[in-house]
Amino acid sequence: MFDNANILITGGTGSFGRKFTSALTQRYKPNKIIIYSRDELKQSQMQQDYTQDCMRYFIGDVRDRDRLVMAMKNVDFVVHAAALKQVPAAEYNPMECIKTNINGAENVIHAALANDVKRIIALSTDKAANPINLYGATKLCSDKLFVAANNLTGFDKPGRFAVVRYGNVVGSRGSVVPFFKGLIDKNADHLPITDPRMTRFWITLQQGVDFVLDNFKRMKGGEIYVPKLSSIKITDLATAMAPQMKQKVVGIRPGEKLHEVMCPLDDSHLTLEFKKHYVIQPAIIFWSENGGQPDYVTDNSGEKGTPVPEGFEYNSGTNPHFMNAEEIRAFNRDAGIE
Repeated sequence: MFDNANILITGGTGSFGRKFTSALTQRYKPNKIIIYSRDELKQSQMQQDYTQDCMRYFIGDVRDRDRLVMAMKNVDFVVHAAALKQVPAAEYNPMECIKTNINGAENVIHAALANDVKRIIALSTDKAANPINLYGATKLCSDKLFVAANNLTGFDKPGRFAVVRYGNVVGSRGSVVPFFKGLIDKNADHLPITDPRMTRFWITLQQGVDFVLDNFKRMKGGEIYVPKLSSIKITDLATAMAPQMKQKVVGIRPGEKLHEVMCPLDDSHLTLEFKKHYVIQPAIIFWSENGGQPDYVTDNSGEKGTPVPEGFEYNSGTNPHFMNAEEIRAFNRDAGIE
């Protein structure tokens, strides 16, 4: 699918963008990989690591519609990874978060439609499911924009939009693992625990990249894809990383949940279960060959799903599989984090 193709990644200098680029260059022979981001320093650093002839680097902000339209010329596939993601920063700077995460999403959609891009996947977050903070609310809005964008293409035109939603990426910038690791390296006297009941879904960056690549092949347009993952307890993570270190409860932060939800209960009537993932079907009806809703039960890879029971919720606190401290330690090692 990606051989001889032109692929653009917004926010391409971030953790996901770099890993996604690595996968593309190792597994396929793309014609162009366009890294679209606003940080010239990160682009300069990335150019030193990725020097293949297919690489292109565009300075630009997703808030700039004209620049996006120019960057997407002759592009086949887009991954929209650019976002303002820090929960406290979004609470203190709400309009900046809205401009990037909502207005920026609309600009990406406009540019993709203007250039007849074939397939577009936007990265979402668990925080978009039943959001309680501004960051989550903006990502929910972004998800709705990308699903509804399929209305603008029609059955007989190119342009299919889908969303991939997953939670905490092990070791990503700003996440708990590098935070704990920094405290351990500084010989701190304890690790702060927001709440001992707190749970999270656990995914490696490579798993996230592979999931996105697979969904480009599966998608018909309008789906929200959610991977099946293991859960962890935050106390078990602290024990796995520093078995002898004290843990101190410091209280939950503003806008933070005890448990992650990726498939809300209110969407159970729209949710399909596949072997390794869930699909939340769109609530709205748009194009198909016979004028009705596309058949999401069988995806474009031939995988078949089944409806989940009424009242189903995919919640990290009620997930059937939890990793213990030893499993977390092994998982983190596999992710390249010691």
